[in-house]
This record gives sequence, structure tokens and C-alpha cells, in this order.
Amino acid sequence: MNEKSRGRSLLIVDDDDAFRQTLVLEFKERGYTVFEASTLENAKCAIESGCAFDFAILDLRVRGELGFRLLKPLLSANSSCRAVMLTGYPTTATTVESMRGGAVNCILKPSNIELIEQALWIEGVADGFDLSKTDGESSRLAQYEYELIEFVLAQCDWNITQAARRLGLHRQSLQRKLRKYPAAATFVGMEAGDDLEDDAADHTN
Repeated sequence: MNEKSRGRSLLIVDDDDAFRQTLVLEFKERGYTVFEASTLENAKCAIESGCAFDFAILDLRVRGELGFRLLKPLLSANSSCRAVMLTGYPTTATTVESMRGGAVNCILKPSNIELIEQALWIEGVADGFDLSKTDGESSRLAQYEYELIEFVLAQCDWNITQAARRLGLHRQSLQRKLRKYPAAATFVGMEAGDDLEDDAADHTN
């Protein structure tokens, strides 16, 4: 048991019963006082009843609802609450929205318990993240965006069109973002002087 975690309150919200129960057992063994919920409504009831959680682990999608909507009531009850978002459905928009809403980390599922616990305590921690590049909110968000784009590109065998679809972006928008990250652009064969396709249809991004 880690002494710093003894008695610290932790809210775990996930509609995957098996995964949630695993988290509950593991974090109880680490000394946390754990409250679990399978719906946002149950979690909100716990917060509104006076529970001011020290930590929270929130699934991004819980029975069709967005888990980051719990960030505001959590932080209203305890401004020091440290929340981590877990997601198996990464998109740039939802990741950035979670970070701006007050989450200290957003981690891709599946993740091991050690990484999740580390993410609760340290800002800017995720698998493969370079903490030296996370100085300040804007750079931290940019780093998350880069890691997310790189992850999805790798999952799509570096196919820009497929990756853009998964990220909820137009292809041209993703190309523009890639220009900011030369290492990732190299993998997809983009050169610095490559012309972008006509983005007349890209006005919404």
C-alpha cells in the first residue's frame, strides 16, 4: 500500500462492469476509499450528496453519455480533485475538451493499473508521453493532440484518410495538423512543401 494514497477518496465511473470491478479491487488494495458508479446519474448523486472526491477515473463514454460532463460537478465539490479520462474511442475534440474541462490526463484503453494510478498523481503522463514538452496548458494540450494523432495513424497503418475519419476531422485538417509534427508527417510521406488539397469544404474545422 502506498502511504500517500491511504484513505484518499476515488470515484470510478465506467459501464464496463468487469473492468470497473478490476479497478475497484486494485485501488482498494492500494489504500484508496473507492466509490463506483456505472452511470453518470449515480455518480452525480454521490457528488450531490456531499462526496468531495480526491480523485476520479472516468470513462469517456458511459451508456451513451460523455463522462467529461462530470468534471464540472467534481471540481465544484473539490477544486483539487484530480480526474483522469479513459477512452477507447479517441478523438482530438473530446480529448482537448476533457483537458480544458479540468482532467489532468486522458489515457487510451486498455491501460494497466500502474499507469492509471501514475496519471492520477502527475499531470501529462500517458504511455509514451514526453513530459519535457508539457510546460503550460497550451503545450500540454498540443502534446496530447500529437500523441493522439500518432496513435490513431499507427492504428490505421498511417493512412491519412482513415485516420481523419476516426478522429472526426476532414482530411485537409489532419494534413494541416501534421505539418506541425514533422516526425509523424514523415511516416505518411508528407513533405514540407506538399500542397494541400482544396479545403473549400473544410470551413467547419
